[in-house]
Amino acid sequence: MQQAPVQPSIIKHQPSAIYRVLGDRIFLGVVLLLALSIIALTVGLGYYLYLGGSQAINKEGFFGFLTGTTWDPALKLEFGIWPYVLGTLITSFAALLVSFPIALAAAIFTAEYAPRWLAGFINYLVDLMAAVPSVVYGIWGIFVLAPFLREVIYMPTFLWAAEKAPGLVPFLGNPAGYGMFTGVVILSSMIIPFTAALSRDAIALVPAAQREGAYALGATRWEVMQTVILPYARGGIFAGAMLALGRALGETMAVAMVIGNSNVLPYTLFGPASTMPAVIALELKEAVEDLHYSAIIGVGFYLFLIAFIVNVAASYLLNKLKVGSQRA
Repeated sequence: MQQAPVQPSIIKHQPSAIYRVLGDRIFLGVVLLLALSIIALTVGLGYYLYLGGSQAINKEGFFGFLTGTTWDPALKLEFGIWPYVLGTLITSFAALLVSFPIALAAAIFTAEYAPRWLAGFINYLVDLMAAVPSVVYGIWGIFVLAPFLREVIYMPTFLWAAEKAPGLVPFLGNPAGYGMFTGVVILSSMIIPFTAALSRDAIALVPAAQREGAYALGATRWEVMQTVILPYARGGIFAGAMLALGRALGETMAVAMVIGNSNVLPYTLFGPASTMPAVIALELKEAVEDLHYSAIIGVGFYLFLIAFIVNVAASYLLNKLKVGSQRA
């Protein structure tokens, strides 16, 4: 009877007695310490921002600083950030609304329909868009996008409204090319790669057995996409959308270069507006008074709170969906 060959031992050296007793505990302690350091860093960041902005926040009141509509660091020394809060939320969510169908369509096409060579080329270009610095987007917005939108969309629409529907003119605003709509367009082009990349990966991870089962039951390609692939991958798609929203909330230079930077309420479509990151970037080095400097840090604190609330809500919705393999 032939004996089975003896397999060489994978462990060449036996662990020491100290390692057998304390090894796992040390590893657990290091991992726990590093995980808690992330929480401590987040809490410390929020505390520092609040401490730096406490002078202006205490002067205006916690909600007064948030809901105030006057930002005058020169004469009145009044600080209200509501126009900037609205500008940030409107541009971010509008950019997500514009970019999401485009990004999802690109992900579906490259993952399911395109030939491999074409899908690889498109994926490379989409990933390259994420690597382009935001200031380059801003330069492109100043010299290409804003003049194009002014000549092709803003001026024809404004002239038509002035002649046919004068009541729309106050809501359209100044068609100079630098305003809310321009900021939304350039911001949507910047966040497309984030949604597209995660959606593409989520679609690619759908098990082949589920696709084949649907085809075996006589489903068409669109029915497989609608009833099998998208329901399974919606967790990754939603995560990509939330990542893109977080990127949009914090975008600074590109938006600051094309949005017009006005401290009035953003009630016009083409008119100038501003965002919280933009006002921080543009006024931080110009702050002379301590109260002005504190107000700018306070804007950062409220931006931190908004980003935190959005991420918590996104995590809750993601867990509520019970997506992916958990449901499958």
